[in-house]
Amino acid sequence: MGKVSSRWALVLGVILASLLLAWGPVTQRLRAARFLERLSQNVPATLPDAALATEELTIPGKNGPIRARLYFRRAAPPAEAIVVVHGVHYRGIDEGRLVPFARALAETGLTVLTPELSDIADYRITSSGVDVIRDSVAYLVTRRDHVATERVRLLGFSFAGGLSLVAVEAPETARHVASVTSVGGHHDLRRVLRFLIHNEIETPSGVVHAKAHEYGLVVLVYGNLEHFVPATDLPAMRAGFKAWLQEDQKRAREAAKARTTPEADKLWQLLERGQLQTLAPALDALLDKQQPTLSALSAAGHLKALKLPVYLLHGAHDSVIPPSETDAASLELDGTEHQALVSPLLEHVEVSKTAGLADELALVSFMAKVL
Repeated sequence: MGKVSSRWALVLGVILASLLLAWGPVTQRLRAARFLERLSQNVPATLPDAALATEELTIPGKNGPIRARLYFRRAAPPAEAIVVVHGVHYRGIDEGRLVPFARALAETGLTVLTPELSDIADYRITSSGVDVIRDSVAYLVTRRDHVATERVRLLGFSFAGGLSLVAVEAPETARHVASVTSVGGHHDLRRVLRFLIHNEIETPSGVVHAKAHEYGLVVLVYGNLEHFVPATDLPAMRAGFKAWLQEDQKRAREAAKARTTPEADKLWQLLERGQLQTLAPALDALLDKQQPTLSALSAAGHLKALKLPVYLLHGAHDSVIPPSETDAASLELDGTEHQALVSPLLEHVEVSKTAGLADELALVSFMAKVL
């Protein structure tokens, strides 16, 4: 961990000075600044390890046990709480950015629950993820030893951000949620998947051409391998694609050597050559068939019915889920309690860009409301 950047030191100074001008609660803004600093991986822990505790959990869930982790300050009274849901990454709740982020939130005094979405960790976006989010909210509000309120915050990253918006459509979940935040999440899943296939973003003002990150297309094909290769080759191809997504190409190629059919060999060559986009007609046909499922995994058309604050944050340079998804969601939420910010400081779910002080302050101000 490095030292606080001079730019962020200036931001913190402005936040502190603003207290004297009655510019909002300093605790919330300092918490937000710590949040952003930890996302950018520039700030060391402010509390010794002994001051923070973690509890490894197995939560009962609709579809089976859920692995989870609870972060909280030792010897502290019950506090406000938040469920933080990881994005598409094979390490799940152990992902290298999520762990320090959850610890940083716990340092500010929040009780933090990070549930593992096993399908999302396996690069699959399914209704199971929605169920895990709902089960996690229901569990956290029962932890009266560490949670002081009957309503908790909910924050999801990437596709889990979109699923978090879907999760709170259920009244039994919404009544336990104080606010929901989607960071780099989708509004309409089918629209995002079409972007990954065609490098075209569908917006209210027309189609915009932009280069999608190739990672997204690999994820899409991985989730539909059974439509491209015979059953006999599914184990080898799943292992190969999964290792490729984990950026271990040597292991990926070793696993894929077990393929035996021409269909599997053709698909692997397309992956190796970066030519999966040639599958566009077949993928479009699949999206048409899967439309009811994709719609059920999207908040589009349902946001107006939500009766809780909604926060939407997106990176202006996101090449996996385009920022137009937040624009579309914000447009649907017009007239309801919500806030949306598309920031040049973000890429997908990382604080990694540089921008002007106004952009940095806007991001701190936004996150102060979320946290």
